[in-house]
Formats: sequence, C-alpha cells, structure tokens
Amino acid sequence: MWTFLRRITLTQWILVAMALGVALGVVAREVGHPEYATSLRPISTTFLRMIKSVIVPIIFGTLVVGIAGHGDDMKRVGRLAFKSLVYFEVVTTLALFIGLLAVNLVKPGVGVTLQAPAAAAAPAAGGVPGGEQPTFASVLEHIVPQSFFEAAVQNQVLQVVFWSVLFAVALSQVRGRPKEAMLGFCEGLAEVMFKFTAIVMKFAPIGIGAAIAVTVGHSGLEVLKNLALLVLTLYGALVVFGLLVLLPVARLARVPLKPFLKAVKEPALIAFSTTSSEAALPKAMEQMEAIGVPRRIVAFVMPTGYSFNLDGSTLYLAVASIFVAQAAGIHMTLGQQLLMMLTLMLTSKGVAAVPRASLVILTGTLASFHLPVEGVLVILGVDEIMDMARTTVNLVGNCLATVVMARWEGEYDASRVLATKTAAAA
Repeated sequence: MWTFLRRITLTQWILVAMALGVALGVVAREVGHPEYATSLRPISTTFLRMIKSVIVPIIFGTLVVGIAGHGDDMKRVGRLAFKSLVYFEVVTTLALFIGLLAVNLVKPGVGVTLQAPAAAAAPAAGGVPGGEQPTFASVLEHIVPQSFFEAAVQNQVLQVVFWSVLFAVALSQVRGRPKEAMLGFCEGLAEVMFKFTAIVMKFAPIGIGAAIAVTVGHSGLEVLKNLALLVLTLYGALVVFGLLVLLPVARLARVPLKPFLKAVKEPALIAFSTTSSEAALPKAMEQMEAIGVPRRIVAFVMPTGYSFNLDGSTLYLAVASIFVAQAAGIHMTLGQQLLMMLTLMLTSKGVAAVPRASLVILTGTLASFHLPVEGVLVILGVDEIMDMARTTVNLVGNCLATVVMARWEGEYDASRVLATKTAAAA
C-alpha cells in the first residue's frame, strides 16, 4: 500500500485533493452549513504564507544572477547581447498585451467569488500605499525603496526588483573574488529557494483541497466552469500569440518553417510532457545547431532566453493576475492593469524556467497589488494543464530566437538544412 501511495505524483495528489475539496464544499452547501467548508480557510492560508515567504529571496537571487552573471558574456559578444535583449523585451511585451487583451475580452474570473482585501487596510489596486488614486509621481516614488529590508518584509515586489537590478548592475562592474563570492551566494540562494519551493509544494494538495472546499462552499459549483474558461482563455491566447507574433517574426527573419518545426517538434514534446523547459534544453540546442545556427549563438541566446524570454509564462501571468482581480470583483483601470503588466514584465525576467516559478511571481504580484492571493490556490488546481502549454511556448520562442539572431547576425548556415534534407532522403 505504501509503495502504491509513493508512486502517485504530486499532480495526481492535487487532482485527488481537488475532487475531495469539491465534494466537501457541495456536501456542506447541501446540508445548509457552508461554514463547515469555509472553516478550512486557515489551512489554505498556511500554504499561502509558505509560498509568500519564498518571493523576495527567489526574485533577488535570480535577478542578480540573470543580470550580473551574463556581464562578461555580454561584453564579449557585444552586439549579439544587445540585439537579443531588445528582441526578448519586444516579444515578451507583446505576449503580456495579448494575455491582457484575452482575459479582458473573455472575463473568465467574473462569477467567481473571492474575498477582496478590506479597503481600509489595503492600498489601492495600483499598488500605491494610502488608498489614493495612483499618479505617475506617486508610482515613481513607490518604486524606489527606503530600505531593501523594509520592502522585503512588506513583499513590495517592484521595490525589491528595483533594488535588485541596481545591485546586479553594480555587481557586474566588480571584478575578481568579490564578484565570484556574491554571484556564488546568489546562485546558491536561488537554488536553495527552488528546493524550498519544491518542499512547500508537497503541502500543496492539502492547501489546494482546503481552498477548493472553501471556494465551492462559498460560491457553489459555478467556479469549476470559470476554471475551464480560464484554461481555454490561456490556450486560445497562446495560439493567437503564435499566429500574430511568432509566425510573422519567423517570416520576417526568413526562417525556414518546415525544417524549424521538424527540429523543434521533439524538444517541444519533452517540454509539454515534463512541464520543464530545462528538461528539453540539451535536445533543443542540438537541434538548432543541426539546422544551421552557429554554436556560439545557440550557447548564448538559448540560456539567456531562459531568463529573459519566457513568452508563455509572461502571457500566463497576465491572464492569471487579471483573472484573480475579476474573481475578487476589483475593477482595475487600464492604467492600473498596465502598471501590473510592467511589474510582471520586470519580475519575470530573472526567474528561470523551473516548474512552479510562475506561481511565485504571480503570488508576489498579487500581494504587491493587494489582490487576494487565495486566487492562486484556485488557479493552482488547473495549473498543471496550463503549465504544459506555456512551457512549450517558452521553448519554441527560445528556439525561434536563436534562428532569428543567427539571421540578424548574418551567420545562419542554410546549407546545413539542405544537407540534413539530403541525408534524410538518402
């Protein structure tokens, strides 16, 4: 029996916990005592507190490594680094806006009932303290922390990002052992926090089951329809992103589509099935070299893209964050939504393509904008399904970026594609 239980994966445990949570919520409503289900809220809150404790150290560690760790490479490759970063920024920004447009059109969160933070106790949705309508000046002042530790204690994500970026830029100008020591510390911190997140996720089935019971007990079974709509919204937005962004980019860069799709098929299947882009990284790099991308470009663009070009993850973050606002009944103006998109664009840059890393970023952004983080638990029930799609788009986007950069640098070897076709025909 114990051997059988150990073979059950975390995803399967989460699905079991969701089913039990739904059943408990339905039974509680049927007997006329929904408070039986809602009394489980402290269990879900405990899980959320553990997740929130990861936010600051993981953002600090990954941002510093993502920026300062590439400093020497950026000086060596110079022009390639600049072009790559510009490309990453443009494409991920387009991903955010497509996600924002999709979630505002479909409105998958409308109908879910989440408890919004008390107006007296929380700042406005723009993330500016004091409950005032945010202005450009107040937002600019709020971005800069008086103290990193104060920002860390309050989980002010934008302030942590601002300080971490400055720290990383300063560290990139340091040479010798001090830089190696700090980079080693930040790399170690990031690795430990990812392991910490993995440990916390073992509690996820209990926390998610409790959260689903609370939500169904409070809102009824209608919430399940909204979750299905959320998944469809994300998949639809990712398809639109592929057709309106990735395909035109490939056409403009004269990427040979058939050989590219054939080369990316196997690593994409690995990414889809494992929900980890890193599991598919070796095969993806090998395939990009095989269709004519020089090794030096593959070696720089692909790993850098894993920190700065997560198209699927950034689109998911846009959809998920506005979904929670809709579920909480909080109306966010266009300006407030754009400010949230800016926060997501900055915070997602340094986070590696590790399963559940998007969960940490989403939780931190919701906390920063004073949206109910309980929404994360509701989303997490279907997160595995969404993770498969966004991870695949992350991988395909990075593979495309390597070919585009090779074209942009005038170093793409089209004869490799012809040689591959000839060998296959023979």
